[in-house]
Amino acid sequence: MKNNNGKIGIFDSGLGGLTILKEVIAQLPEREYLYLGDNLRAPYGDRTQKKIFEYTLAGVEWLFSHGAEIVILACNTASANALRKIQQEVLPFKYANKKVLGIIIPTAEELSKFSLSKHIGVLATVATVASGSFEREAKKYNPKIKLSIQSGGKLAELIEQNKDKKKLETEIEMVIGRLMAKDKLIDTIVLGCTHYALIEEQIKESLPSGIRIISQGEIVAKKLAEYLNRHAEIDQRLSNRFAVDFYTTAIDDTAKKKMAQFFGKEISVATVDLNRH
Repeated sequence: MKNNNGKIGIFDSGLGGLTILKEVIAQLPEREYLYLGDNLRAPYGDRTQKKIFEYTLAGVEWLFSHGAEIVILACNTASANALRKIQQEVLPFKYANKKVLGIIIPTAEELSKFSLSKHIGVLATVATVASGSFEREAKKYNPKIKLSIQSGGKLAELIEQNKDKKKLETEIEMVIGRLMAKDKLIDTIVLGCTHYALIEEQIKESLPSGIRIISQGEIVAKKLAEYLNRHAEIDQRLSNRFAVDFYTTAIDDTAKKKMAQFFGKEISVATVDLNRH
């Protein structure tokens, strides 16, 4: 009988992690969740690795201090540029009993299941592309996979702004054109930035028919459930009642309204200052 009240923390640089949170809640409904979006400093895709690590660690530590036992970095840029350092250089010395997981490795493990040709395209931020994380992890699980990685340009920024739909359409067409030109055998595209799941339908419209799009939410949710099944020491510390609290670093109401819009429900969002943490 579990009687603990630990929470699952979800950290993202902005709005995209809400797509991961929705799928995780669907998979694991009897849990308590804390969602923290660093909307004030989003997007992370064109930040330096040092800044991405600094911002991500601040978010993780805030979530730990508010009851999270395990934190999912629901951001590919943070997973690519901060996860390993947090796992190796921070957790063993400051938070030995807590866990931080990313979303690139779970995605890489599943990639080959979706593609017949094994030629897969990945749309990601500049920082994720530069890290080489997708290629490195995918090759570990299936050396025969051929990945073509394409920067999503200004997509994350345009999604966050949610203003100019024409600019967004133009950017999608340009990015997809560049990706498809890299390999004519691509039959599957992975949305390697959680923001891009928010425009999945628009991306589909720019693709040749028959090409499959993979969003990461379902994969990450399934993999988290499997992880908790394997790690009773974490699972037993988690609450078994449903609750979810939303936080943002943004100081105006715009980000809060967007969070409600992208989550698909009316939600209450509180502001936190990570600089004071």
